[in-house]
Amino acid sequence: MIYSASSIWAEYKTGNSYYYLLRQGLFFGVGLVGYFLAAKIPYTFWLKHANKIFLGCFILLIIVLIPGIGIVRGGARSWIGIGDFSIQPAEFMKLGLIIFTAKFLSKNPKILRKNKYFYLYMGFVGLIFGLILLQPDFGSGLIMVISIVFLLFIGEFQFKNIIIGILVAGIGLTLMIVAAPYRLERIISFTDPWRDPLGSGFQIIQSLYAISPASLFGYGLFNSKQKYFYLPEPGNDFIFAIIVEELGILGGIVLIGLFATLIYFGYKLAKSAKDAFASYLVFGFTSLLMIQVFINIAVVIGLIPVTGVTLPFVSYGGSSLVISMFMMGIIYNVMKTCEKDLTFEYKKTL
Repeated sequence: MIYSASSIWAEYKTGNSYYYLLRQGLFFGVGLVGYFLAAKIPYTFWLKHANKIFLGCFILLIIVLIPGIGIVRGGARSWIGIGDFSIQPAEFMKLGLIIFTAKFLSKNPKILRKNKYFYLYMGFVGLIFGLILLQPDFGSGLIMVISIVFLLFIGEFQFKNIIIGILVAGIGLTLMIVAAPYRLERIISFTDPWRDPLGSGFQIIQSLYAISPASLFGYGLFNSKQKYFYLPEPGNDFIFAIIVEELGILGGIVLIGLFATLIYFGYKLAKSAKDAFASYLVFGFTSLLMIQVFINIAVVIGLIPVTGVTLPFVSYGGSSLVISMFMMGIIYNVMKTCEKDLTFEYKKTL
């Protein structure tokens, strides 16, 4: 689908219609190595080194903001690297913060019941969100914060603190929207994209043009019309629109069904994990996946305002693919460890 969605743009920009496919293939190879490594490393390793991993991710978030080091693309200083080969520190921070929070909650199960520590931790998460927002990368920051809130929901906390936190976050988001004209413009174009069809509403209108006439089976693979310079960057955040246009509503439902299956088994594993850290870790990763899938598809079909969020495993993007596959490797290791423990207990019982 990346080839189908991106080939026209790749030919136009680079003269090679396979450009994005070959690059994504390279990142897939790196991600595959990361997956097998993570699957072999005992998940307790991440508990032991959670602080170091988080500190490394935090340093990367600061480094990317330094002019001359952070690479600017599309108005955002979100990448570190050389030329086209770069990493996105915000993607690494999603992974690092969930590992750190899983350790924090497993080692201090009752600490968040105390108001002081709850607000301190939320302030700490807010600081990280602020650093990501400086890039600016509102989408990645939002996914990270919501994932942490999901983790706190299964921890021991006072419900009133979550309500207060949501109210404070709502006020903060309102101020950020008002302070940045382009965010306010996105909200306005979301309510009525045809108000500015060639400007702020262009992308969502073209996305809806791809989805709405697709029918049950679509136009067929490689037969998208919107990828011919109508829908901007169709291989990235809006690839779901091309999938539905070419493979139809049925293709979109199958893809959503695959994500739903993965998410279901992720939560099932989190519930049956042998210890608190493993449970929090798998729950956090699964929630991250679910939130990112929901936001991406909701943007593409016009349910929420446009924000830049990749569709995990599907959209073009090296950092997103590598981190997602690495995350799945950790989940797989937890699963195999649980299976071994259950087998051992069963044999011991016999």
